[in-house]
Amino acid sequence: MAQLYQPGPGLPQFLAVGYVDDQPFIHYDSRVDRAKPQAPWMATVDAQYWETETQKQRTWAKVQQVETWTVMGYHNHSSGMHSTQRMFGCEIREDGRTSSFWQFGFDGQDHVSLDLETLSWVSAKPAAVRTKRWWETERCYAEYDKAYLEGLCLISLHRYLELGGQSLTRKEPPTVQVTRHTAQDGGITLKCWARGFYPRDISLSWWLGEEELVLETEYVETRPSGDGTYQTWAAVRVPARKEDWYTCHVQHSGLNHTLTVAWEAPSHQWKTSAVVVSTIFTITFLLMAGVWIFIKQYSQAGQVTSLLPPAGGEDLQNSQSPVTVEATQLLC
Repeated sequence: MAQLYQPGPGLPQFLAVGYVDDQPFIHYDSRVDRAKPQAPWMATVDAQYWETETQKQRTWAKVQQVETWTVMGYHNHSSGMHSTQRMFGCEIREDGRTSSFWQFGFDGQDHVSLDLETLSWVSAKPAAVRTKRWWETERCYAEYDKAYLEGLCLISLHRYLELGGQSLTRKEPPTVQVTRHTAQDGGITLKCWARGFYPRDISLSWWLGEEELVLETEYVETRPSGDGTYQTWAAVRVPARKEDWYTCHVQHSGLNHTLTVAWEAPSHQWKTSAVVVSTIFTITFLLMAGVWIFIKQYSQAGQVTSLLPPAGGEDLQNSQSPVTVEATQLLC
């Protein structure tokens, strides 16, 4: 959830988005003032659900507006565009264990979070201490949050997993490839690419023998591929001619083991070129030989014909056979 104070053009004053794993399934925008489905598998939910969610988000918008004004005062802000963010959720792990969280931010930075064991609020920075004290005066606030996260949140998550079915529980293993790149300074970098995997969580690491290169490895954030899967890469600089010493290890729920991939040098180009050149030379030689034999044979035939008496008493010099003429033209 996000609340904006003095939002700019085209921005809502309040926005709420619900996710199951990495898939949005519900969306509320104060400009539209209706909760709407964001996933195909939510389209079958009855109208009462959407009406209830709409009313719930309207209430949250009012609550968070007051919180935004209050926290702005704690930061000595009275104008300008500012925002508060509330993020909470629950998780069901593969072994059946559960966990949950509740966080509150201001202007995109951590502000306070709820310790569900002690039911106390933890301030992320000095300016958040006043928010912590304010919320701790209302003990029921933390108790309500804990009850929701450990009760209704888990019940709802089970329901969404049933509705989403295979689209949420599917596991697609990554396609992994290592590429080699040469920088302008001559340095060599190996990149380990993982593409087409789902769900989003994945682990890529570079190893030199039995040593993991944690500090030497460069990572990028996992990003959508545009087809419902994800892609990412991890890179490491290596010495020249020692590329095959390094291996990339990939772990993903779609794999039943740790996948180990190394860079594979392409086949020698000069060998390929030599074969091509040799083939072209051979074909050319055979063609030339065939033409020479063709000319030779038909030239001899022309000479034999020319020794015969010309028909109708024609002059010998003007009686060249068509074959001889054709052969002469080919030679020229």
